[in-house]
Amino acid sequence: MTHDDEVIGKAYDSRLMRRLMTYLRPYRSQVALAVVAIIGHSVLELAPPYLTKIVIDTYIPARDRSGLAGIAAIYLAVLTGSFGLEYLQTWTMQATGQRIMFDLRMQMMTHLHRLDLRFYDRNPVGRLMTRVTTDVDVLNDLFTSGVVSVFGDVFTLIGIMAVLVWMDWRLALVAFSVLPLIALITQWFRVNVRESYRTVRMWIARINAYLQERFTGMSTVQLFRREARDYDAFDEIDRRHRDANVDSIFYYAVFYPAIEFVSALAAALILWVGGGWVFDNALTLGALVAFLQYSQRFFRPISDLSEKFNVLQGAMASSERIFHLLDTPAEIEVGKRDRSTGRPLSDPGASVTSAPGTIRFENVTFSYGDGEPVLRNVSFDVHPGQRVGIVGATGAGKTTIVSLLLRFYDVQQGRITIDGVDIRDMDLLALRRLFGLVLQDVYLFSGTIASNIRLGDATMTDDTVRRALDAVHASTFVDRMPQGIDAPVVERGSTLSAGQKQLLSFARALAFDPRVLILDEATSSVDTDTELLIRDALTVMMRGRTTVAIAHRLSTIQDMDRILVMHRGELREAGTHQELLAARGIYHRLYQLQFESAAGIAAVRGA
Repeated sequence: MTHDDEVIGKAYDSRLMRRLMTYLRPYRSQVALAVVAIIGHSVLELAPPYLTKIVIDTYIPARDRSGLAGIAAIYLAVLTGSFGLEYLQTWTMQATGQRIMFDLRMQMMTHLHRLDLRFYDRNPVGRLMTRVTTDVDVLNDLFTSGVVSVFGDVFTLIGIMAVLVWMDWRLALVAFSVLPLIALITQWFRVNVRESYRTVRMWIARINAYLQERFTGMSTVQLFRREARDYDAFDEIDRRHRDANVDSIFYYAVFYPAIEFVSALAAALILWVGGGWVFDNALTLGALVAFLQYSQRFFRPISDLSEKFNVLQGAMASSERIFHLLDTPAEIEVGKRDRSTGRPLSDPGASVTSAPGTIRFENVTFSYGDGEPVLRNVSFDVHPGQRVGIVGATGAGKTTIVSLLLRFYDVQQGRITIDGVDIRDMDLLALRRLFGLVLQDVYLFSGTIASNIRLGDATMTDDTVRRALDAVHASTFVDRMPQGIDAPVVERGSTLSAGQKQLLSFARALAFDPRVLILDEATSSVDTDTELLIRDALTVMMRGRTTVAIAHRLSTIQDMDRILVMHRGELREAGTHQELLAARGIYHRLYQLQFESAAGIAAVRGA
């Protein structure tokens, strides 16, 4: 199976190029200024050799010092103007390239936020990081030193050819006689560099993916003493990347000296043929010197164009991958839409957000892939203010129910409704504002305690943050920190204990005052003392709210109004704790297993 990191595409794709050019449209004036500067610079570059010809053929034989002074002044003015125009072009295009990179990365970030979790299940994080960073950098090279500056190289080539033919078409043919050799060298370079570039890009993507995965799981790597094996595996990937770069260096090391050799060959032919014509007075010495200078300037843009071919090749490959990402449809739309027409609906669903009613699963069937369904014909109701627990063995489909309710995924059969309205017909942002979610694996971002509670909500005051922390007893450890709620939190909250992170996740959920509280194994990773604190906090949090709690510990959901028992993707039992025990079914067996396990542990501790 070929990954898109390995796809190199065409050397030039007009469809991709037209799309890339749309990013230049907001900066038309800057691009126009850069094009004028490039053309002006190319024109001025044609002047110095011809000025040299004038000096040698006219003013030096006549011993005209005033004429020499005038030409020297013009020469200096041309060089100054050339410097100024090159500076203007470089600064304008570099600044424009940075703005385009900014626009493109923000567009990609916006799109990545819209994509559903199924997309992230299929795509490694390292690959996505490569898209947003390395691939965008490649496009920056295209905009800053490729798509616009190529006009300067082409104009310079045409200008030099025109001047050479105008000065002496016969000697111009002599100079152009090496062009077939240039074409062969350039074609060899393009073919080999293209393959080398593909290999380098592929291994860069694999390095990013490998490092991201290993750094994220470093505790597991160290626990199972995988350092040596991981080092060897990374050594293999890194060595292949190094070798690919060395191969590309070889082609560059051959190409540029070869161009210089052909340039020297052209100069030798010009000296040999043109020198003889000078002896025969068929050519002036100044014209010969000018031809030599023009020939040296003629081959410089040829090598530059070959280098820009590599930039273009990289841009085509990177843009194809970037646009493939941007064209990936969001299976779950953020805006509320009519599912029959796909058009946005005018009603934002305010009635649902203001007073959520009955949550209903109607014959819901769902599968993450093409395999066995995770849920089969699941139907149940959750009434306003009701507390519902969901239990079952691992893989029974408990967490999937929550993912479908929050529309992280869409149901494949059946439907989920709130007050009779299919959640697929609701505004996604309004739907998710109804819920507060507390997961077993708490994710904290780098920042502060307060920023992890408010999550970017600028309207949330510090008092609201503190009240939420107090309600879940998290203030007991937050107040001990020197900076309180402004205490720094590192990535994933690695300096906090599991219990502290869990309490912060409760405070986060409570601070947003959700209508429906969802707890997914929220107390499974905390110690007994912390669990007692959380239970007390839950009493406050669940008051007046609809609650759906997933739990392995049956002790945490015994006092729920209703308990749903999942088994192999099906809803097998439902009722209160006492009703389910009396039925002596799956719930009764789970309860016995946990009770006997707890009793055995207690006996061992007592001994």
